[in-house]
Amino acid sequence: MLLGFISFPILTRFLDNTEFGILRYYDTLMLLGVALIKFGAPHAIVRFYPYEGGAAELRRFGTNFVMMAIVLSVAMWAVLATGLVVVKWSADGGLHPLLLIALTMIPLLAVTNIVQMVMRASERSDTLMSTRIIARFLELVFVLGAVVLVQQSALSVYAGKVIAIVLVLGWLAYWMYRNVSVSMGDIDVRSFRNGLLYGVPLMANELSASVLANMDRVLIKHITGDFSMVGIYAIGYALAMQLNVFINATLSEAFTPVVMRTYEAGGSSAVRELKARILHPMTYAVTAIVAMLLVSGEDLLIALSGRDKSASGEVFVVVGITISIYAMFAISNYGLQLKKRTLPVLGITLLATALNMGLNFFLIPRMGYMGAAWATAASYAALCILQFLVCPRGLARLPEPRTALIACGCAAGLVAVARGLDMFGLENVWARLAAGGLMFVVLYAIPALALDSKLRATARGLKERLL
Repeated sequence: MLLGFISFPILTRFLDNTEFGILRYYDTLMLLGVALIKFGAPHAIVRFYPYEGGAAELRRFGTNFVMMAIVLSVAMWAVLATGLVVVKWSADGGLHPLLLIALTMIPLLAVTNIVQMVMRASERSDTLMSTRIIARFLELVFVLGAVVLVQQSALSVYAGKVIAIVLVLGWLAYWMYRNVSVSMGDIDVRSFRNGLLYGVPLMANELSASVLANMDRVLIKHITGDFSMVGIYAIGYALAMQLNVFINATLSEAFTPVVMRTYEAGGSSAVRELKARILHPMTYAVTAIVAMLLVSGEDLLIALSGRDKSASGEVFVVVGITISIYAMFAISNYGLQLKKRTLPVLGITLLATALNMGLNFFLIPRMGYMGAAWATAASYAALCILQFLVCPRGLARLPEPRTALIACGCAAGLVAVARGLDMFGLENVWARLAAGGLMFVVLYAIPALALDSKLRATARGLKERLL
């Protein structure tokens, strides 16, 4: 997350809205390609990992759920990429350099994601987080080096990304060689088929979720014809996603493998207890993020990106609130995957995606890029409601009413005072941010700790572990 906050302001200051819009446009196409060719392998890896298995079981798992998944993904990419190149070359007489680079990166990112999911399933969180931090650092160095020293363009950004992902993939190949056993003699068509039966609906769900999260950039471009509007929206959205990185890094990343093991060992009641332990601090954290976005969100974007990017501030606030709240309810409503009911997961994601697409076509012509932001908020709200309604009996767990009441009450007081005083009339953006931080401590953090003894115990435990 820290590296993201370093790279974000530099990129937004060196790239204008049009170049940033071009960058995120091709990022969207690339992410859709990655989701397509993985065939849901990461989901199957987490679900079928032999937590209690010996060397033989691990070897069969590595062969049928990892090696075969990588082979299938690369083969699928080769077919689709060849077809796309032929079609584009026949129609346009050539290919855009960014499209070629994006096509090249798709299998590299897919294989990287598959191997990292093996790390996650085997609960090697230290290795996984170290790998991701190093990957982000390498991307930061090569991308910013290319943009600052070579050319201030989307093409330079992609050149830096390619170098970084190749280096990371080299390390992951070495890790695979040392930690994942495979054998041609262990190929089991039935196991591979079971993995596909579980993973393909979730692949379609992941693809649909990727459309839900990213297609708005493509629609803004094709409805308005203006890459600069894509850039304004993408800058706000990109900063909002840094909040998602924070939430995933602290809570959500560890949740899936732990909840899978918890369900296998203790059933629905154990899962609800696990959710309760996670949702208590998460409710306060997410509510704090929402309150601070309302108080200082636009100031933060201006501080990081400059006043010429201030139009993105409203997008950052709306999408940031949406993403933060959804992350909490995704844990509350998690349950269908535990029952291996992946088709309903796909169905509700498709419904939310259809709603998002429809709202985009209706709102973008009327509200511009903010129409896409409000379409995102509405579709994620619908997704939360649908996930709660279809969550299997005994697995859904909402935040405790008292916890939610304290968090929301403190947040409401903070927002009311901050908005009412208008940050004491301060003009300097950094002074406004400092004032917002002080108000957060006085009006949210201290009252919440004073009113909730369980939160105080959590804070003391965290302090002891850190010190």
